[in-house]
Amino acid sequence: MKASLSASLLESLLESAQLLHASLELEHLLKHLLRTIMGRRLISKGLIAVSQGRTLRLALVRGAASLQSGDPFDEGAAREAGIDEFHEIEADGEQVGVVGLARGLRPVDESEQAFLDALLGIAASGIRNARSHAETRRLNKDLERRVQDLRTLLEMVQSLTSTLDPEHVARLLALTLAGRWGVSRYFVMAHKQGHPPILRRRGMDPPPFELLEEGLQDVSRAVRASDVPSPKLRKVLADLQAEAVFPLRTSEELLGAVVLGPRLGNLPYDQADLEFGSGLVGQSVVAFENGWHFTETVEKRKMEQELGVAAGIQQDLFPQSLPELKGFETAAYSRPARQVGGDYYDALPLGDPDPESPYLFCVADISGKGVPASLLMANIQATLRALLSTELELVELVTRTSALLYATTPGNKYATAILVQIDPADSRVRCVNAGHNDGILLKADGSCEHWKSTGPPVGLIPNIPFSSASFEMAPGDLLALYSDGVVEAHNSQEEEFGEERFEEVLREQARSPCESILERVYQALDAFAGDQPQHDDITLMLIRRT
Repeated sequence: MKASLSASLLESLLESAQLLHASLELEHLLKHLLRTIMGRRLISKGLIAVSQGRTLRLALVRGAASLQSGDPFDEGAAREAGIDEFHEIEADGEQVGVVGLARGLRPVDESEQAFLDALLGIAASGIRNARSHAETRRLNKDLERRVQDLRTLLEMVQSLTSTLDPEHVARLLALTLAGRWGVSRYFVMAHKQGHPPILRRRGMDPPPFELLEEGLQDVSRAVRASDVPSPKLRKVLADLQAEAVFPLRTSEELLGAVVLGPRLGNLPYDQADLEFGSGLVGQSVVAFENGWHFTETVEKRKMEQELGVAAGIQQDLFPQSLPELKGFETAAYSRPARQVGGDYYDALPLGDPDPESPYLFCVADISGKGVPASLLMANIQATLRALLSTELELVELVTRTSALLYATTPGNKYATAILVQIDPADSRVRCVNAGHNDGILLKADGSCEHWKSTGPPVGLIPNIPFSSASFEMAPGDLLALYSDGVVEAHNSQEEEFGEERFEEVLREQARSPCESILERVYQALDAFAGDQPQHDDITLMLIRRT
């Protein structure tokens, strides 16, 4: 039987209903509800538990120190605390909470019970509305956070795309992450083979990159430091008081990591924080890669420019044409394997340039390639030209040249060379072979002589005497000076062209003009190599007694 409410109770109920619905703050509503009930019952103990999903949790407790707000509702524990009367708060058949009350000093009559039932019914809709309002506020707050995250990410991307400096990328990344969470201890480490390592740190000394690389090899996303799989790295991070780890990773390799210490106020990094940081770090990886690629491109272009200059210098070192020596026919050609090669040939007059004057012919193979080889080549030419003016004998000329090169160049810079001095007056040839390929003398009668090494490469060993060979070229004799690129040219079967094939071509073309022989030798080399790239410089000089 339903009890009727007196006018005063109705008035009080109306006042409470107005207060309960005046605010959408759950805490304020619950305080008013419990205060109203406890005041009418004249009791000092009470609680309100509110459902959260399928669990009831204490939201408000009065007079029961053993019960704490936030704990799951336990009816037994509430009874032990002196609260032994419980009333469900329902709205449309859904339980939204429970009110627990201590027993009062006076019995509860029907009208008071009816007032409580009516009050809880009104409170139920208020609690539900307040919870909906709280959920809406939470969603709005989460949305605002995500908008802020996107805005930060967009600003970061714009900043990253405006720089190609990996150091600046690391600085932006560190400042953005540390500033967002008020982190005072962190480091950003990025490493790319062929580039200087990048490190930004504050209050934290990073472990060696190798330890990070080993410990994060199976970590593809951001993790809390305590969740790093590697025990060794996990201990190191714990010693550093690290809290969050963001791997800098491409699809192929680990480039480094961002490690952050505690947040301001020691708040934990939640999943949303890790996801936000991962987004920034992912964009940074792209920026790092772009910066390194740009640096490589600039260095490559700079190198190409330097090689272009070196190639120009090298071409200027080769004689524009060989001298017209009385009684002799000459031809020479050098084809570098790269933009700047390491072979050198020259023809230098011993005295005033004249068809009847003796000349020094030289073919050399410089150690190394590129700009250093070009510089050594220039050094050799300058040394030879300087010493030729002193009218030295050939052996002394080569000995002095070797000593000067040894004194002025690094120990790994030297040159093999074959130098022949030809005097048109008597057709005598003097030869010094400084560790070079044999000079081949194909005689007019079909026989062949090899002029082998008579000393070490020039510039390699100090104070080593050279010796010379001497022979006379008869009419029709052909002398071939060449670099090892001729005989060591190889085909797809890794077979070398070899001296036998070389001599065979020379014999076949023995009576042809030197220019024709030269052309035929290069054709034979290209035909033999097929589609194999030229792996070494190829230089050939031919001198024939006419």
